[in-house]
Amino acid sequence: MARLTVIGTRAVDRLIAVIETQAQTATRLAALRALEGIGDPRALDVALSLVDDADRAVVCGAVSVAQVFLRSAKGADVVDRLTRLALDTSRHQEMRLAAIQALSDLEASTLKPLWRALAQDANSIVRAKARAALPKKARRATLPQAIEAAARGELPDAAALKRAIADSDHSVSLALLHRVLERIREREIQVPPHQQAEWTATRAVVHLVLANRGSRLALYDLRESLEKTTKALPVEFLSSLSLIGDASCLEAIAAAYAKSGSTTTDWWTEHLAAVFREIVKRERITSRHVVSKRIAKRWGDAAKALQRNER
Repeated sequence: MARLTVIGTRAVDRLIAVIETQAQTATRLAALRALEGIGDPRALDVALSLVDDADRAVVCGAVSVAQVFLRSAKGADVVDRLTRLALDTSRHQEMRLAAIQALSDLEASTLKPLWRALAQDANSIVRAKARAALPKKARRATLPQAIEAAARGELPDAAALKRAIADSDHSVSLALLHRVLERIREREIQVPPHQQAEWTATRAVVHLVLANRGSRLALYDLRESLEKTTKALPVEFLSSLSLIGDASCLEAIAAAYAKSGSTTTDWWTEHLAAVFREIVKRERITSRHVVSKRIAKRWGDAAKALQRNER
């Protein structure tokens, strides 16, 4: 492939012949990659015709070749063909995403109608890709629908949902955000262990959005998360507690503090102690309070350490 690319335009006709006569996917892909590197206009018609190929990998390779010519004299033809592929719900997700990725090279304003259409697509991953490509103002307009879909259990990937939640405003109701949090909790349990952290981070962002709006709808989940965790949670959990935490949260904080080892000075224990101190001050909890007594009885050393931090 490297040598053919160096040979350049003299190799184009034979590479096209290989694509048209060879049935082997690997061979056709290699020829397409060489044509992509050469960038000769003769390759465009072949690439556009292969967008209809039955082989998924070949279609993606053809899209990469066509992308080279997006700003050429035939750029309008390329945009038209890739747009039709991106919108075609009968095609495999991988092919549609390849077209979306290729078109993303163009200015977002040029393709705003396409991104708006795809932002309502039935495929959650296609929706997420399209919304990410929209200008920020336009992306905000699609957020309520995206969050409503997530509340129904139609979750995109964790990173896309996390961005949508973080960008949301008061047009997204607190009840809707709470339903999304519940769907995320369910997903966390279902995914493999190596994927759980990204869903936990997404749930943490929902908590912070709720807390910033003064909602205690999901305070129970903050408490449960602290009680069950054996490791540091995303900092948004603690930020949320500092905003809306009350006396009912102190035992959960003490439990997390005790499990982390009260003698350590890492950011997790320091922040736990800081949040504990903030809630105690805000709620005017004294050592004679029933919660303080329960903490002292159950987590003696941790309670003493927290009380030292409190002073």
